[in-house]
Amino acid sequence: MNTHYTPLAKSLHWLMALMVFGLLALGFYMSDLPLSPDKLQLYSWHKWAGVTVFVLVWVRLAWRITHRPPALPSSMSPLMQWGAHAGHFMLYALMIAIPLSGWLMSSAKGFQTVWFGVLPIPDLIGKDKALGKSLTELHEALNIGLLLLIIGHALAAAFHHFVHKDDTLRRMLPRSTKH
Repeated sequence: MNTHYTPLAKSLHWLMALMVFGLLALGFYMSDLPLSPDKLQLYSWHKWAGVTVFVLVWVRLAWRITHRPPALPSSMSPLMQWGAHAGHFMLYALMIAIPLSGWLMSSAKGFQTVWFGVLPIPDLIGKDKALGKSLTELHEALNIGLLLLIIGHALAAAFHHFVHKDDTLRRMLPRSTKH
């Protein structure tokens, strides 16, 4: 029985983790900057990376559906297993909802996203200043929720590694292999 994730699953996990951390940091940093050409460039980079995460999450979900992840350790209680599944579900849901809310927000504010400055992405809705403001608040709230969920995810992995001393963390590490 395979107890570790596939190399592609691990690569996608860590690539997306780095991208999400970068997006969160950039998003929190740029939101309070005064309007300038530099701020607009940061917004473009943020949107490009957000679209990329949106594409990658669908690749990751397709891989996960076609390549069953390893079973959770049998030492985990049913409640902990339910929590792990719920946490993963919420991570995936937020990695879809956040780019969508950003896309809707950009559309409502009248700023079309052009992926890497080359591929125009169609607006999902028409320009609406009030809706744009509401979507900005939603986008920010979802990101705060994601940040809290990521902290919980990391703490749970550390708890399993240092307290339970099981392989929950090791099975997702890049160079680990099945035992």
